Amino acid sequence: MPYLPALFLSIVLAAYWGRVLRLVWKVRKSTGRSANYVPPERLGLLLRFVWNPVVAAWIIQPVLVAAHTRLPALLRPLPALFRPAAGWAALPVAVGALLATWVCWKKMGKSWRMGINPKEQTQLIVTGPWAYVRHPIYALSTLLMIASVVIVPTWLMFIIAAVHLVLLQWEARREETHLLNQHGRAYGDYCRHVPAFIPRRLRPYDPSSIPPPPTAPTADPGGSAENKVAIT
Repeated sequence: MPYLPALFLSIVLAAYWGRVLRLVWKVRKSTGRSANYVPPERLGLLLRFVWNPVVAAWIIQPVLVAAHTRLPALLRPLPALFRPAAGWAALPVAVGALLATWVCWKKMGKSWRMGINPKEQTQLIVTGPWAYVRHPIYALSTLLMIASVVIVPTWLMFIIAAVHLVLLQWEARREETHLLNQHGRAYGDYCRHVPAFIPRRLRPYDPSSIPPPPTAPTADPGGSAENKVAIT
């Protein structure tokens, strides 16, 4: 009998990455652009040569564990960590991560992209899940990966997780630099008030509550310029 948590995880992962490919197609159809699936910038393109095989291995590994009992040591669940009860407990976490990510994709709409195009101007989204964390999709992908490791605790899955999570962190920082260059102070204020991955408070971010910066003091023709600050 197949190991059912791994089998169900493979379905979740296929649905997740299948939806990503469909979003790429939809953005291409509606905008005439590729959603940066093949990033125009060199570093992003190089990262794809590492990331795409990692994602493929992430999808295939649960299928192998679910369907086969005789596997190489690299692909075999570690006896000390393999707990079917833990796998069943982690499966709803994986499903929840998929559903929550689906909400994020819907919220982003035509602004969704897979990579960075320095020449492309996109809308700054700070509402919905982005009002609580700066990278909700990456945070949920991290949660999905952790659930995958619990369900399929193999050496290969640990390697997949390490590479994927490092690349997520790296890409998040690169995106923040890109958005800061695009949106300036609006994004800088957002970053100062909203954490990257883990929410700190229940109140959503409200850009209208951020006071504008004071301008430099101007000289007073009639006397002191002290404390004279114009608020615009």
